[in-house]
Amino acid sequence: MKSKRIILDHTQLELTIKRLCYQLIETHNDFSESVIIGLQPRGILMAKRIHTALQKITGNENIPLGSLDTTFFRDDFRRRETPIIANKTQIDFIIEDKKVILIDDVLYTGRTIRAGLDAMLAYGRPDLVELLVLVDRRYSRHLPIEPNYVGTTIDSVSSERVEAKWEETDGVNEIILIENKK
Repeated sequence: MKSKRIILDHTQLELTIKRLCYQLIETHNDFSESVIIGLQPRGILMAKRIHTALQKITGNENIPLGSLDTTFFRDDFRRRETPIIANKTQIDFIIEDKKVILIDDVLYTGRTIRAGLDAMLAYGRPDLVELLVLVDRRYSRHLPIEPNYVGTTIDSVSSERVEAKWEETDGVNEIILIENKK
């Protein structure tokens, strides 16, 4: 049996995205030396939201946005019983000496972020890499990775799962915590 609890509803999610954008503006000013990269598959949805909100707030239509697939950089991709299907990487800008804002929806063990860092290096050596996550599931890291920007932090156990639901793919904008009850 599963139970679910809403962590962020539609309104809270929109406010959280706006707050994260203002934090990014404080650090990156006009984004002339910064790029945004969303981690496939779910981080790109968050990155697109951040990108759209930043364009609206700043009036800057030239903030680079890319997506990065980490499938074959993960340390567990050979452990799956079914074949994996990679997503598309789309980075049509230079990241060499840029400030990269790496975005994912939920930070859990840190393995996806580590894979993203490895995959990103194929596109150049950035000046700085910052991590923005919508949900930080602290106390569950397998690797020493911490975000620079956090939408919300939750404490959860391994039997729980956090899901970011997006209008484009799920028909609703919300973040939920799902608990598997026995």
